[in-house]
Amino acid sequence: MRIIAIANQKGGVGKTTTTVNLAAALAEKGNRVILMDLDPQAHLTTFFGLDPSQYEHSCYDLLLKSASLDQCLIQLRENVQFLASGIDLAGAEQELVTVVGRETILRDAIEAYDKPVDYVFIDCPPSLGLLTLNAFGAAQEVFIPLQPHFLSLQGLSQLLEMLMLVNRRINPALSVSGLLFCMYDARTSLSAEIVGDIETYFEQQRDTDTPWKDITLFKTRIRRNVKLAESPSHGKTIFEYEPNCKGAEDYLSLAGEVIDMTKQHELPADTVQTSESLPPVVHAEEKTIIETPAPEAQLTTQPQVAKDPTQGQS
Repeated sequence: MRIIAIANQKGGVGKTTTTVNLAAALAEKGNRVILMDLDPQAHLTTFFGLDPSQYEHSCYDLLLKSASLDQCLIQLRENVQFLASGIDLAGAEQELVTVVGRETILRDAIEAYDKPVDYVFIDCPPSLGLLTLNAFGAAQEVFIPLQPHFLSLQGLSQLLEMLMLVNRRINPALSVSGLLFCMYDARTSLSAEIVGDIETYFEQQRDTDTPWKDITLFKTRIRRNVKLAESPSHGKTIFEYEPNCKGAEDYLSLAGEVIDMTKQHELPADTVQTSESLPPVVHAEEKTIIETPAPEAQLTTQPQVAKDPTQGQS
């Protein structure tokens, strides 16, 4: 089972669209997939036209009411199960502050789930709070969708810094395994400049001791496509709405890359890390261990002056 958090604290970069359509492409290839909506805005839940009030349990119940993952999952499509979000999740971060072990509730719930699954995708909120921290505590990997704009680089710098802290203090198994360019327009020089800068930066990180040293910059680029924007209003994945468009073509290609990664990185069962092998979570006076990180490291559109996001950390 690969547990993948899809995260970027900048909104509107394609997190939910990628979560839905990558999962749908993998499910069509016979993989068993779980989708989790950890965003209080519930965009992933709304995408499928679901009303969380119709169901006995949701993500809120999993995190705060001790409901099991099996109780909370909805059978959404063939090979696809779903953990819905709702408005009550908006207050979850405040309620979780006093909960012991709050950073690993989701990890514990997933580990207790004993049915066969190939992929778990967690759609993270556009913030770096306790909900995102739970996703990072549970995940083995992080995929970062990124729009090739200058402001996206500033958010990426902060995200990498938080991931470094989570890797050191909560989840040593966490890695940043993929970066995906969304809403890509090959006709603009800006897109090429941003992509080149990011490629140069991560190439320089190959020999460092960071969670992103082995990152894959996906060859697939998710091109701008109006059908991808239209499909949520119909409650359909891109393959159900317009299977012959460029958006469907791109997400099928991305799924192929993800499957290739799975084949290349399969480990023997006795080498897989479990929670028993992870160090205990440190609680600092019952406050969240990860505060909003200071923007010490900044990526820039000039590769020669890009700084290491881990610089200055102890």
